[in-house]
Amino acid sequence: MKAIKDKELISLIESLPEDLKKEVKDFAEYLLAKSKTRKRLSLNWKGRLSKYRKKFTSMELQKKALEWRTSP
Repeated sequence: MKAIKDKELISLIESLPEDLKKEVKDFAEYLLAKSKTRKRLSLNWKGRLSKYRKKFTSMELQKKALEWRTSP
């Protein structure tokens, strides 16, 4: 996919009628807000369940981890 240049984008927006420019502005604001709230997957838990390795199978441990995450 070809990267769009800022000048191309500005030119496209400038060629739109005023009502559509408002829609573009609203959509751009929505995308900015969405990108700020997106959480990245954290792997800081890696290895923390190793003490349960002999006590549970991997499937049991996966279910147990889900219980621990969802309990208050």
